[in-house]
Amino acid sequence: MRAAATATQLIDDDRVRVTRFDFAPGAETGWHEHGMDYVITTLTDCTMTLEEPGGATRTVQIEAGTSYRRDQGVNHNVINGGDAPMAFVEVELK
Repeated sequence: MRAAATATQLIDDDRVRVTRFDFAPGAETGWHEHGMDYVITTLTDCTMTLEEPGGATRTVQIEAGTSYRRDQGVNHNVINGGDAPMAFVEVELK
């Protein structure tokens, strides 16, 4: 069993939910489905191992300061696949 990433709620109002996620090496979010469109901005270089439905696993390298967006409905488990702590901020659009 992996350690859990730490989720810190920064804003939760009528328009957005902003959460900072901090991962020790090997920590995970746990399986979850995104109920809203969202934007991620990495605070550190991130080695994300993504477990996806159907048993697929892939690892992506994302540089610090990078942003990307996804539509609601994404279902996955995010794991810190690197050997250093990683962190990002997620902004969910209500």
